[in-house]
Amino acid sequence: MPKPLREILRYIGEHGMVRPRDIEAIGLPREYLGRLHRQSKLNRSGRGIYTLPDANVTERHSYAEVAKRVPGSVICLLTALVFHEITTQSPAAVWIALRKGARTPTLTSPTLRIVRLSGPSLIEGIENHQVEGVAVRVYSAAKTVADCFKFRNKIGLDIAIEALKDSLRQKRASINEIYHYAKICRVGNVIRPYMEML
Repeated sequence: MPKPLREILRYIGEHGMVRPRDIEAIGLPREYLGRLHRQSKLNRSGRGIYTLPDANVTERHSYAEVAKRVPGSVICLLTALVFHEITTQSPAAVWIALRKGARTPTLTSPTLRIVRLSGPSLIEGIENHQVEGVAVRVYSAAKTVADCFKFRNKIGLDIAIEALKDSLRQKRASINEIYHYAKICRVGNVIRPYMEML
């Protein structure tokens, strides 16, 4: 096998999944991805996403795929609740936050649900996690609970209350952390009565 193709396979092994632009960034032609795919040395797991055939695909694969295909996005709301294991919900779409004014991604799969944020409510509370070798940005449990109250009209107040109770019961977040993000998200007065009931 020619050296450039070996380099691509090594690079994908280190990074989990790649897009054609990732290969061009290391100085190799994107056409090599198609050649490796035709030789069954690479899988195409989504439009413009390549992985090794023996890649460890997990139940969080769609998070890694979205992180690769929608740079700047942050996993939020129901998907972040699932990530932190503080919900009984099973969302059919991947929920992401984008800055106001950012281009709306056109993915056919996975399905996306998008919320728009700005200022501190966009940048505060982001955690970096590795999923299948890909850096995935996810809001912390405390920030996610605050976001659930901010977007209660989109996801339902019952889910926000469940997230608040479960995050405290499982010690995924403290009252002070949740209240800190509630103030940033401007829902301090909304969330306070529910905190006082607990």
